Amino acid sequence: MSESPDETSLWREILGRNEFDDRIDTQSDITNLDAFRLLGRCVMLITEVRGLFAAKFLLQLGLVFPVLLLPWMAKIVVDNVILAQPFGTTEVLYPPFMNPILALVQGREPMDIMLILTTIYFVMLVTIGSRFGGTGASLLDGRDAATQSENATSQGGSEGGSFWGVLEFMVNVRMTQTLANRIRSRLFDRLSRLPMTALDDQRIGDSVYRVLYDAPSAPRLAFDLTFAPFFAALSALLNLYILQYSYGDVAPELIWIAWATVPVAFLTTFPFSGALRRTNQNKRAAGSATTNVMEESMSNVAAVQSLGASKQERKRFAERSETAFQRERYAIGVIIATSLLNAAALGVAGIYVTILFTDQIIAGSMSPGDFAVIMGVFYGISWPAAYFGAIWIKLQEAVAAVRRVFFFVDYDVSEDCGGERRLTDVSSAIRFDRVGFNYPDGHTALRDISLSLEVGQLVAFVGPTGAGKTTLAYMVPALLRPSSGSVEIDGVNLREFDIDSVRQQITYVFQEHILLSETIRENLLLANPDATESEMMSALRTAGCMDFVTSLAEGIDTVLGRGGDTLSVGQQQRLCIARGLVRDSSVLILDEPTAALDPQTENQLVASLQAAAANRLVIVIAHRLSTIRHADRIVFLEDGMVRDLGDHETLMASDGPYREFVELQTGEDQ
Repeated sequence: MSESPDETSLWREILGRNEFDDRIDTQSDITNLDAFRLLGRCVMLITEVRGLFAAKFLLQLGLVFPVLLLPWMAKIVVDNVILAQPFGTTEVLYPPFMNPILALVQGREPMDIMLILTTIYFVMLVTIGSRFGGTGASLLDGRDAATQSENATSQGGSEGGSFWGVLEFMVNVRMTQTLANRIRSRLFDRLSRLPMTALDDQRIGDSVYRVLYDAPSAPRLAFDLTFAPFFAALSALLNLYILQYSYGDVAPELIWIAWATVPVAFLTTFPFSGALRRTNQNKRAAGSATTNVMEESMSNVAAVQSLGASKQERKRFAERSETAFQRERYAIGVIIATSLLNAAALGVAGIYVTILFTDQIIAGSMSPGDFAVIMGVFYGISWPAAYFGAIWIKLQEAVAAVRRVFFFVDYDVSEDCGGERRLTDVSSAIRFDRVGFNYPDGHTALRDISLSLEVGQLVAFVGPTGAGKTTLAYMVPALLRPSSGSVEIDGVNLREFDIDSVRQQITYVFQEHILLSETIRENLLLANPDATESEMMSALRTAGCMDFVTSLAEGIDTVLGRGGDTLSVGQQQRLCIARGLVRDSSVLILDEPTAALDPQTENQLVASLQAAAANRLVIVIAHRLSTIRHADRIVFLEDGMVRDLGDHETLMASDGPYREFVELQTGEDQ
């Protein structure tokens, strides 16, 4: 059945909202005010590398003066060496900083003048190198985010060469890498601490893209907003001063032309800033969507192959990749348009200056040597004018990237509610006081739960699917925070504790088998880096892992496949349980720990958990009656509420919802 035009428009609108897989970061428009705020935050990052920043600033400042000398030295070579004219034949005045050199060369023969200037230039060449080329290193920079981000991560350079340029380059690279590593690590840490409600919506590929490709834009912006503007402004002001001092009386038109270049260049590009911001935001979102498809397809490659869906996945990847390329073309188009306008404005100014200059030479008020000075001074002014005209446009791509970074740096993760109090152990009980929880989509998972779980007990959370068992368990290590009510540990509100100290004392073993593609030993050490060999072996025995570990060629040092896929599902589950046990925390939570175990291994594990509960709180989320019945306390949940509470014998003796649930389960098994 075909869709009506209204239905088609509606679907396009819905698909447009999720065009790039974003589920959390959906409001990506940036106003000029937002852009200024983001730029300010980037500049504040410099405080983290103050020493390196000061060293780079002083080294770059040391290159300003030699650059000013070169055009005037060239004028002396043309007028007083090649043309052999005496000094002072025109109305042009040498600037004061040339007085020491003039004192050395005035009154000398042309060859003597050339020798002196060559010696000065040679000393400058050995010390700071050539003015052109400078010092730097980078990948061949394309339009793709990968090479651009790699260059931004290790950005560095110097307008000088030789010893000075190499030193400045090394300081620059160290500063950039330090700051890039810190902002990357900060974003990674924030993404790794997202609450479960956000993790369910945040795509892994998008997170990878933000950390690897978006984060390096922050330090790049920090330096682009400090070094370049300062030295561009300094160059413009110094050259304007030289122009006024030396040519103000000869050609005053040069002065107002020079002053007009900056605002004209800026006004020709500013109107395009909003369009370029939006284009680059969409370009990066499309790039992360491409990464998402690749990550999801490769993570589920077994399902893709078994379902014969390779063709569909290839098409999905190609469509996302093509969209990313299309957005890049849009961005290039906007940049070309603004660059043409900027170049046209400066080109008109350059043509007029050339005509004015040649007229002055013909009139005799300037000499041919002034050509080198005028070109040098004009470059010293036109470059800053072009820079300030284009800087707002050039910043837009980076602004779109840093917005994506700061979105998650500022995201309201569970740690924002944490206090500074350290939790050293759980000695008494964990208490839920009228706890309720609503998911972001409005679904109510828990309602008015009041419950005390005491240390020394094996507690089972039981109930039908969707009853709220996992949600309630997530509250204990603060993987979720209550929408109402509170969770207390030994009588203290969980919000008062430092979240890292809480999770040091509470181990959660998920139902999904989450293993690293490393050795069994490294997987165990992930939970407890200080675990001894005997502690690891004890945990493996308790979880029933020794039967398959001893059969492996490398034993505990066997490297697992991707996500532990070289083990069976049951072996993966047992190894995850062993990893939870080796941590030896005050609270141990296991989500469906016996689901993939045979009866013998299950009995062994349950007995071990009962023994472990002697000095800790063990919480088990389970459906299997053989696991549940051994619990000291059973919490039966239904529709997000505690419907029954007690041990197995007591609850079975009453005519309550738990007994009804068990009888239903038993009947289904039969």
